[in-house]
Amino acid sequence: MTAVRFYDPTGAKYGIPTYPYRLAPDGYATRRQLRAQGLRPGGQDIAAQVMWRTRRYGRRVRVAYLYRVDAALPVRTMTPAKWAALAKANAARRLCPRCDRDAGYTLPHLARHLRRLRGCARPRRMNRMESCCEQPDR
Repeated sequence: MTAVRFYDPTGAKYGIPTYPYRLAPDGYATRRQLRAQGLRPGGQDIAAQVMWRTRRYGRRVRVAYLYRVDAALPVRTMTPAKWAALAKANAARRLCPRCDRDAGYTLPHLARHLRRLRGCARPRRMNRMESCCEQPDR
């Protein structure tokens, strides 16, 4: 029954061709499927959609937009400047904002929000000259 409800290949009911889950014809793909093939939509409009009803999210109707594979363009290659910018952004996610120490891993969002490393997260008494990230001499 659900398959019949969402089957509209002419687009008369939903405005664009609509297919039930897993029943879209060949030649159409989602953005993720295009990316897996090394393609991108390339400015084309949505060609069709897949609709299905889900039990999650309050039994809503979900939609996935489809693009024509024959009109898709190859993915643009990254330039050296883009690679450098990406490396710089990833390095910034590894630094403690208080002491500029490299954590050795990407800090979780909460740690970046609190602006401290895991060692800095525990408040402790310190004198004014001691940084939050320095370990006291024992």
